[in-house]
Amino acid sequence: MRKYLLLVFLTLSSLATQAQQEVEMADTMRSEGKIYVVVAILCLILFGLIGYLALLDRKVSKLEKRLSEKK
Repeated sequence: MRKYLLLVFLTLSSLATQAQQEVEMADTMRSEGKIYVVVAILCLILFGLIGYLALLDRKVSKLEKRLSEKK
């Protein structure tokens, strides 16, 4: 049990240390305005996935309805 607690503590402390350091790449992209392109592409991918899941859900619902009608 102590080993697991130590492992969790060390993992969390290393993550906290990394979060406090400045990321040069993000600062560079933000200063050049490229960060907005990255955010826009990520949003586009996210909305595409959500749309695909909604379409897939509708298709599955129609198939379930058809299957229940046949029984």
